[in-house]
This record gives sequence, structure tokens and C-alpha cells, in this order.
Amino acid sequence: MDRAVPSRGNEEIELYIRTYYSLLRSTGDVHVRSLEETHSAMNSSLHVGAGDPVPDMSAFLYSVMRLPQCMPQVSLLLMGQSEEVFSRRGYPHVDHWQSVSAHSRRRMMFYDGQGTLAAFIASVSDIDDLIPMITAYQIEWNKLHQRLHGARILTEIDAQAGGQDQAEAVTAALGISQEDFGKLQVAWGPAFWPNLLQVGREPKDMAIRLLAGSLNDYRRATDGWWSRISMEVDRHLQADLFYRPTYFISSNTHSLVNLLGGYASTIEPELAAFLEEVNPEDLWSHYQAVKAGEEEGAPQDLLYYALSRYLHHGDAEAQAAKQAAMRDYHHALGLLHVENPEYLDVAAQVFQLKSLRPEQLDPRVRVDGLELLQQSDAVIFNVDYPLGMAAYHIFAKVAAHLGELQGVYCLGKAATLNGQVGDVMIPNVVYDEQSQNTFLFKNCFAANDVAPYLTHGSVFDNQKAVTVRGTFLQNNDFVGVFYREGYTDIEMETGPYLSGVYENIYPKRYPVNEIVNLFINAPYDIGVLHYASDTPYSRRQTLLSKSLSYFGVAATYAAAIAMVRRILEQEVAWLRAKE
Repeated sequence: MDRAVPSRGNEEIELYIRTYYSLLRSTGDVHVRSLEETHSAMNSSLHVGAGDPVPDMSAFLYSVMRLPQCMPQVSLLLMGQSEEVFSRRGYPHVDHWQSVSAHSRRRMMFYDGQGTLAAFIASVSDIDDLIPMITAYQIEWNKLHQRLHGARILTEIDAQAGGQDQAEAVTAALGISQEDFGKLQVAWGPAFWPNLLQVGREPKDMAIRLLAGSLNDYRRATDGWWSRISMEVDRHLQADLFYRPTYFISSNTHSLVNLLGGYASTIEPELAAFLEEVNPEDLWSHYQAVKAGEEEGAPQDLLYYALSRYLHHGDAEAQAAKQAAMRDYHHALGLLHVENPEYLDVAAQVFQLKSLRPEQLDPRVRVDGLELLQQSDAVIFNVDYPLGMAAYHIFAKVAAHLGELQGVYCLGKAATLNGQVGDVMIPNVVYDEQSQNTFLFKNCFAANDVAPYLTHGSVFDNQKAVTVRGTFLQNNDFVGVFYREGYTDIEMETGPYLSGVYENIYPKRYPVNEIVNLFINAPYDIGVLHYASDTPYSRRQTLLSKSLSYFGVAATYAAAIAMVRRILEQEVAWLRAKE
């Protein structure tokens, strides 16, 4: 069996990683400027213009969307695993600071209002994600600063508080396209003009401090995460998960609950009225066409997407009321959703199969024999897919505390090297950069399991995937080596999950730099489905940066339907055999 361990293009990336980990061992602040040279030298696929004087707006926008809105004011980034770690290092009660979030990245972060941002990290993957992102942000901010500093347009913006009539002058001064200018306006929102003034007046010179970096600190954070979930399960479901057969899923927090709960169908008149009144993404016309059979697509998928928009529409009181009504509906069905603001920003859901109502299920997941589920003790345990190595820590923890595993299923987004956005990829070989292992396994899914539910796009099975350390930590040479070895699927979680599966099967820690065959001894399903959100060879659709909006829903739900059908069929078959 061939192995893809890239040599070309990897040395610069490894040098960059070694540089920031060695600097982070310091008890003092690490200035971001000390990382800029090695960052630029790795020629990241996401930041190809790092060393050019011309602003690389793709890299800047990518970072802006994955960092909180307070970043223009941030001068110090603190990284720690828990509130206890921050308190131990002289920052008590950081959870009382202002809670801040990013558009496109889940991470617990708090801002003190005076230049210090506290970021809670769940694994080394958070470091590999944050450091390059912060560095790219500073590099590109300072390029924009050099172009605006001292320019007359700053005085005009300050006097008039910004305006659309100044957009062309600013665009010309920055040397960027109107398209990128518009994207930056959307990303910064109401703070756009004040931020632009700050760009012109102040260069960025941020510092970073890692408060604790031991493996035990990550484990303690995961312990706290599990304790909170266990407490909520005991309180709401009166169930000890240790004695319940369990189907483990890593996906998102909307697909399964929509397919199994049916809440969107119960309020379809309200959703239709919302679509007609607000018409997000011009979906009212699509809804009418789908309902009339004039347009290909599943009406359920459109309702699910409309529900997500509906729940976040209106003032805070209206949003809270709508979300409370949905939560009460799900609790009545035995569907429990647990957020975890105290530790990891990874929500969990528990579905009791015996509590499901067959008539409320999405028609596409109804299988023969659903009435037998009333006799089932099994649960589905779903986590909102974590970032990178956090997947390993979480799976290791839940596998030790859940009942007998009936299956491990991973559904997430990835980049494709040979397909298009919206395609679904089904790998049975995974090379993991963290462990340097090549995992071989029997994927319980095939193309025919997904294709009937995918209205747009294609399904590719028997694929080879690579789990990377971070979105910035790759370049064209690096990706090209994998592509020549037949790897077409790039993502961040599957490798760590398979390391956890190995430890759940064998009586020892996962190996390093080996070919690991999980075909032989896996006593349960292993299922991996990836939907393509990016095509990294396209400069304008950089890795994991494109928002799929409504038209990405089809791939997500096609994969989720296949996953739910597999679980229900497996459980019904087991109950029949038991009879």
C-alpha cells in the first residue's frame, strides 16, 4: 500500500510550526512580528501573497471571518484550556469579560475591553489554527496601513463618518478590487468605517501568550465538558449513558434534530410566511417552485434552512421565545441539546430511539419496522464536530463513559481536489498528519446510500482523504504531492477520530507513522461522509472558506439522511433478531 508523506513543500511548514511552538514555551509574550518571516516563507495556499507588498485580501478576509469583531482593538491574545488555567496564570474570571465570537469559527473567546482577548483552546489544533490566522491578519492589516497612513481620504472619512461616495476613493487608495471592498464591508459590518480609520492610523503589533500547554490541561478541559453533559442527561433524561447501546456521531447540531424531530414541518405555515415576508436569498420563489413540483429539490431541506434563519430573525426577546418553543418540543420527544459554554465550545445532543415518533420523522429516513424502536434502549450521541485533535480528546472521553458502541459516524465538510462544491466524498483510506498514520477501514457507506437524496452534485466513494493540521499549514507543493498519490479529500477531524477508534479497539495507544488496518478487528460500523465546501486549487475558493448558504444544504442533508437510515436499519435489525 502506498503512503503519502510529502517531502517537498513540507520543510517550510515544519519550520514554521517548530518556530511558534518553541517561542510559545516562553513565559512572556511572543510578538507576532517574530513569526512573520517563517509564515511568509511557507507559501501557504491560503496566503500566497504574504510576502508581496500588494494586500492579499483573500487571506485577510479569511482571517477576519474567523476572528472576533474586536480584533482591531486587540493587542494581546491569551490562550488557555479552562477558566482555572487563566485564573492560575493571573487572569481570574475571564468568563465575566465580554463574550465575543467569529462569523465562521466556533471558539469560546472573551474580551476585556482593554486590548486583551482570551481564547479557550481544546487541543493543539486550536494553536495551529489561531497562530497562522493571527499572523496573516497582522501582515495584511499592516499592508493596508501603509497604503492608508497619511492619505487625505482618512481626513475625509473622519469628517463625514464614511459613506458610499467615498468607497471608490478608498478602494483606489488600498489598491483592492470593488468586490473585496464589498466583502470587507460585509465582514466588518457597522464597524467598517471606524475600523478603516484605525487601519490608517495604527499599525498592528500583537503579542501572544500560551498560558498552559500540557496534555493534562487539555484532558482536564475535556473532563469538565463531559461532566456538564452527564449532569444534563441525568437531569432531563434520567438515563445513565454507560448502560445504553450508543451510536456515536460527529456532525452538526441541525441535521439530525431536523430529520428525527420534524419541528420544521409542524410550523410550516409560519416558515412560509417568514419566507414570503423576509425572502432571504430569494428563497420564497424557490419554495413556491419546489412545492409546485416545478423545481428539483426536497421541500424539507428548504424548510430546515428557513428554520435556521427564522430562529435568528427579530429582536432578542422574539428569538428567545422561538428557540424556547423548539427546545420544549424536542424535550417532549426525548431529544436533548447541551451547550457547553464553561469548557469546550462543542455542543452535544442525545436522542433516545424509543422516544422517536415515526410519523414525525423526515419521510426520507423512514425505514421498515420503526414501530420496534419502542423496545430500544439505544441512544444516538451527537457532537458538533470539533476542530482537529479536539476530536481525539472528545472521542476518548465519551468512549470511556458511553455504553457499548454500535457505530462511529463522522459527517463534515472538506475540500475536494477533483470535484466541485456540493459533492459528497466517501473515503476508505485516511492519512493523518497528526499521527502520520495511514488508516485503512471499511466505510459502511457507499455512493448508492447517498446519491438518491442528492439533487445537485455527485457522490464519490472509495476515496483517499488526508487530515491536515490546519487550513493555513499547507502549500501548493504539499497539496500537489497528495494529489499525485491519489488523495482527493482534505479535512481536519477524521484522522484524530480514527486514532480514538484504534484505542477503543486495541489495548494500547495509537501508533505513529504506520499503516493501521481497522478492517479486521472493528466490532462496529465506521462511517465517514464528507461534503465538499471548497476547491483549494481555485484561488477564489480557498480551503474551507466558502459559505455554502442554502444551496449547500442538499449535500449536508443527503449525507445526514444516509447516516440516519443506516442507524435506524441497524437498530431495527438488531431488535428483530432479539425477538
